[in-house]
Amino acid sequence: MWQSISYYGVLVLESVLGVFGIRLYEEPRYDVIDRIGNRVEIRRYSPRLAAQVDLVSADDAGRSQAFRLLFAYIAGANRAPAFGQDTIAMTTPVEVSGKELMAMTVPVETLDSADAGHMRFFLPSKYSLDTAPKPQNPGVRLVTVSQEIIATLRFSGSATDVTERKAELIAILADTAWRPTSEPYTLFYDAPFTLPFLRRNEAAVAIAKKP
Repeated sequence: MWQSISYYGVLVLESVLGVFGIRLYEEPRYDVIDRIGNRVEIRRYSPRLAAQVDLVSADDAGRSQAFRLLFAYIAGANRAPAFGQDTIAMTTPVEVSGKELMAMTVPVETLDSADAGHMRFFLPSKYSLDTAPKPQNPGVRLVTVSQEIIATLRFSGSATDVTERKAELIAILADTAWRPTSEPYTLFYDAPFTLPFLRRNEAAVAIAKKP
C-alpha cells in the first residue's frame, strides 16, 4: 500500500514540475556523433528495453487502449522476479510514428507498420530482459530495441506541425552524408499539459551512412 502511495505521489510531483518543462524522468543514454547546423543532431543509441503493445487500430481509441495497458504494467500489473509485483519509474521521451499526432504522456513509442502499429514504454536502464517484471496481461510484451543511429530536429510548441517538421528533417538530410533507413517519427519529452513554449519535441528518423 505504502509503495503505491509513494509511487503515485512521485507521479503527481513530476506532473506538477512538468507543467514548467522540468523533467525528472530518466532518458535513454546516447552519444552525439555529428551535427548538421544548429538544429539537427546525429545520435547513436545503445540497445534499449521496452514494454510493447500492438495497436488494435491507429486511431485515438486504439492508442488510448494501448496506453492504459502499458501504464497498468508499470504501475504494478506485473510479476517481478523477486518481489511478486513492482512499480516501474516512467522514462522519456515519448516516441510516436504515423500520420496522426497523438498527445500522450511519457514514456510511449508508437510505430506504423503494415498493421495498426504498436506502442512502447521504454524501461529504466537498471532493467534487463531477465530482471524486468513480466507483464501480467498477454497483450504486453517486453522487447529489446536494437542499437541504432538516428537524426533529430528539435522544435518546441504544441507539435501541430509534426508532418512539416518530419519533412524538413528529411529534406535537410538529402544534402548530407546520411540517408534515412525508416519512416520518420516524433519524440516528445513533455506531457500535454506542459506550457507549449517550454516543450521539447523532436522529429527523428533512423539513418545510415550513404555508400
